[in-house]
Amino acid sequence: MRKCSLLIVAVIFGLTSGLLSFSCFAMSDEQSIDKVLNSFHQAAADAQAKPYFNLLSQDAIFLGTDANERWSKEEFKAFVVPYFSKGKGWIYTPTERNISLVKQGQVAFFDELLFSESYGTCRGSGILIKTEQGWKISQYNLSIPMPNGLAKALVKQIKMFEQNK
Repeated sequence: MRKCSLLIVAVIFGLTSGLLSFSCFAMSDEQSIDKVLNSFHQAAADAQAKPYFNLLSQDAIFLGTDANERWSKEEFKAFVVPYFSKGKGWIYTPTERNISLVKQGQVAFFDELLFSESYGTCRGSGILIKTEQGWKISQYNLSIPMPNGLAKALVKQIKMFEQNK
């Protein structure tokens, strides 16, 4: 009888331990999205084109800091690969991130503050979609936030720059 009781306790413990360990290791959508975005930035820092572009959906759009920088995935790849093939990547370190899930957990919006040695504080924002392969970035928008106190002077500089093109 004692062996039977120990066996039952062992089976119950094994089952509950398995369930508990499964729930501890299962990632939430927010954690998965966080991992995708961190991997995206790391692949750029490491100049690794394949993992970088595997994180983008097939119809992804990348919006850069210049008003003319609106690239499809293939156009962006044509721009990026020459840099990455020379080992030249870029480092944007996330300092803050917000993720919002919508449409029954199939679409997510995000915004993140980033730090870059070259550009200082930047903002990344965009949309991720849940695919059979996991979360993919469908749109990424990189911008440089402008302090309100500098807005008028900077807009004036941009207008002068655009007139002199």
